[in-house]
Amino acid sequence: MIESKKKYIMTYEGVKKLEKELEYLKTVKRKEITEKIKVALSFGDLSENSEYDEAKNEQAFVEGRIIQLENMLKNATIVDESEIPLDVVSVGSIVKVKDYEFDEEVEYTIVGSAEADPMNNRISNESPVGRGLVGKKIGDIIEVQVPDGVSKYEILGIRR
Repeated sequence: MIESKKKYIMTYEGVKKLEKELEYLKTVKRKEITEKIKVALSFGDLSENSEYDEAKNEQAFVEGRIIQLENMLKNATIVDESEIPLDVVSVGSIVKVKDYEFDEEVEYTIVGSAEADPMNNRISNESPVGRGLVGKKIGDIIEVQVPDGVSKYEILGIRR
């Protein structure tokens, strides 16, 4: 496996969230899976043991996620909240925009890709809209190519 040297830009809050998930997987989840495997093994014949197969698949998934989280944390660059500029959009900024398509005001928090959660308006600096906003100032109007056309936004405010 080729180890990626990708740097993950993250907020302090994002790093804490990943650390918490990693701790949970290493302590609670690993123990749960070990128990499931023990129980499944007690059923005997492994060739037709769906509980065993399921537990082993879950174990593989969890171990993969642990490796992924450890890699992300090892390569994380934490954004210093005090260094986030207030006049220009950057990672860590909370940006208020006017969305012309829906004629509404929306607030987006610009985060690194590891923390993106579009359902909660936490968009990645690598996403089309995030990339379009980064580096812009209040009053700027941007047009962003999105899967279903072009979206137009005006930056109304920037805060931390």
